[in-house]
Amino acid sequence: MGGGPCGCRDGPDDGDGVTTAFALPAVRGTLKAQAPLAPLVWFKAGGAAQWLFEPRDADDLSAFLRDLDPSVPVMALGLGSNLIVRDGGVPGVVVRLGKPFAKVEALDATTLICGGGASGILVSSTARDAGVAGLEFLRSIPGTVGGFVRMNGGAYGRETCDILVECDVILRSGERVTLSAADLGYTYRHSTLPAGAVVVSATFRGHPGEPAVIQAEMDRIAAAREESQPLRSKTGGSTFKNPDGHKAWALVDDAGCRGLALGGAQVSEKHTNFLLNTGDATSADIEALGEEVRRRVKAKSGVELEWEIQRVGLSADDDFTGAKK
Repeated sequence: MGGGPCGCRDGPDDGDGVTTAFALPAVRGTLKAQAPLAPLVWFKAGGAAQWLFEPRDADDLSAFLRDLDPSVPVMALGLGSNLIVRDGGVPGVVVRLGKPFAKVEALDATTLICGGGASGILVSSTARDAGVAGLEFLRSIPGTVGGFVRMNGGAYGRETCDILVECDVILRSGERVTLSAADLGYTYRHSTLPAGAVVVSATFRGHPGEPAVIQAEMDRIAAAREESQPLRSKTGGSTFKNPDGHKAWALVDDAGCRGLALGGAQVSEKHTNFLLNTGDATSADIEALGEEVRRRVKAKSGVELEWEIQRVGLSADDDFTGAKK
């Protein structure tokens, strides 16, 4: 990629000789055009990022967002678990936090500071080693700290809002701010974190515990997941939110959707709130199957399921300019 004046780069050609007209600031991390996202998401399906940015550190990210045209969309990507990337790809910039943001350290006997790119397994294991209990549930969530904070991730009766003290966030403007749990307006699987904001670190607080007892609880959670969920499949985790008074999987099962298939996508027979890529599914297959499940559940029970999985990007018929191919 060649740099223009001041280290700026032109947007990529869309394949038809049309260049999306925005410039990108110089960076110290890595910046790739037309970067395939399928290898980075659990479904192993979907299109490319117009630009994929892996910042070297928080200052690199802050400066980049500050100097980037405000009209360019920005999306943070963690482990890509609860995510459908549509087949036409994601316009703008996808920010992926790598190793510099994957550190976890104990601050005191009950508190950890965790990088936004740290996995739930790393956080819970570090908490165990430090004798901090109450974070075991993070062992069961296939994601990173940034995703937990944004989506109020939770499992086994606990949620991120139960343990979050505060988080450091870089806003779309490049401004770095510290937000408390109260600032995030948490509800079930939802926060009011602004669009385009990236969580670079979070402070979690538990309570003192014995490492052996903490490990036993983590083992219990891991065994329960192994027994009930299709962990070795190409999936996106829990597909739909649990409606008030209901379990999503039970509604899907009652609607006769266990094993239902569309193209290369299938409703898991092991856990009906999971969709699977059985081998060659497109993201359109997966999303259409989810919508068919929603339709059947509504017809059967009258309950309208809400997606828990985030769906982003353009359909295969669109390009990064928004025009039809």
